[in-house]
Amino acid sequence: MVPSRATSLVLVVGLATIAGLCPRSTIAQKPAPATTPVVLRAARMVDVTTGQLVANPRIVIEGSRIVSVNPATLPAGARVIDAGDVTLLPGFIDAHTHLAGEIGPNMQLLPVTETDVDGAYHAARNGRTTVLAGFTTVRDFGGSVTVALGKAVERGDVTSPHIVPSRNALGITGGHCDVTGYAPGVLEQGPKDGVANGPWEVVDAVRYQIKHGAKVIKTCATAGVLSMEGPVGAQQYTYEELKAMVDEAARHGVKVAAHAHGTEGIKAAIRAGVASIEHGSMLDDEAIAMMKERGTYFVPTTYLIDRIDLAVLPPVVRAKAQTIIPVARERLRKAIAANVRIAFGTDAGVFPHGENAHEFGIYVKLGMSPAEALRTGTVNAADLLGLDDRGVIAPGKLADIVAVPGNPLDDITTTERVVFVMQSGKVLKESGRPVM
Repeated sequence: MVPSRATSLVLVVGLATIAGLCPRSTIAQKPAPATTPVVLRAARMVDVTTGQLVANPRIVIEGSRIVSVNPATLPAGARVIDAGDVTLLPGFIDAHTHLAGEIGPNMQLLPVTETDVDGAYHAARNGRTTVLAGFTTVRDFGGSVTVALGKAVERGDVTSPHIVPSRNALGITGGHCDVTGYAPGVLEQGPKDGVANGPWEVVDAVRYQIKHGAKVIKTCATAGVLSMEGPVGAQQYTYEELKAMVDEAARHGVKVAAHAHGTEGIKAAIRAGVASIEHGSMLDDEAIAMMKERGTYFVPTTYLIDRIDLAVLPPVVRAKAQTIIPVARERLRKAIAANVRIAFGTDAGVFPHGENAHEFGIYVKLGMSPAEALRTGTVNAADLLGLDDRGVIAPGKLADIVAVPGNPLDDITTTERVVFVMQSGKVLKESGRPVM
């Protein structure tokens, strides 16, 4: 049937309105529903910027944002949430997670026995566990799965942290970021998958990851532990390849995070301009000085040393772990003493998801004050991730707020017992119980 001219006109106007081409006045507009303000109260709050405790805070929230903190007057008709005898903190940020997986006896077979669909279910489950533990934002290194999960979080479809995803990590053929240990022809990968050699392939790989949702580029500057390739500290990418990667990512406003255990690979990555060194197990004095000079962040992932289950690892992997473990924590102690910029990151997935906050306690044992430790997982991590809308409880920021019993400035382990979680103004956990 051929539509009449009048019908065609209606269709054109309707489609143009949907596309945003016609003035809004051409159709009736429903007013946006009014947002009822929320006042969140508690016995205490930590100002993470100053490291001071604030008594009896009152935080006014509208929608997903904080409007004011301790205003002279409260908005009429506001809904009041009294969290009780707890301490409020900004939602925690973990800058190194793997929501789509967790190590176990069959981990070496998972790339050929599971699909991204399986990974998506794992990520959704682990994301819920993570956000209920107080981590309202994570930087996740989990392929296309967590790109999609991050979108679902922002749509409100699932309960999980906000996600800064890397998509596929970049590495050399046969390196830590490649799938190693299989026969030739099994899971051979190229630049689209993140396996790239030489500056131009690296540039191609960076562009492809960003095209498909990467908000950060992760690379393997050195060999690693949980893979079947050679010595854990061996440098893999050259300086030239790393520089090409950093420069191309920067053209798109994206930072590079470098997995790096060995000393020379760490230094090459720092010289190339990466934003962060992940793990940094073999940092030496020169590398520490370089990081301080350039403002490179250190993401230590140290709690896993206490928690990794060595018994489930293949012998070659277990041997690499046992090489790194004795030296890594002492290098972190030196970095803390030297005031290297440290952002909180755990490598969650190497140990059970939801235990992320144990990382804070290790930092304090190695020389940080509790306030300094809290800053690693709030203002520092937000700065590393380029997120200026979170990390502190202040007007205009996202209403990502958690609460712990007691005073974390006296006992940092209270961060392991989060009893209240608000994410983007929505309460996910109250009185120690999930409500979503």
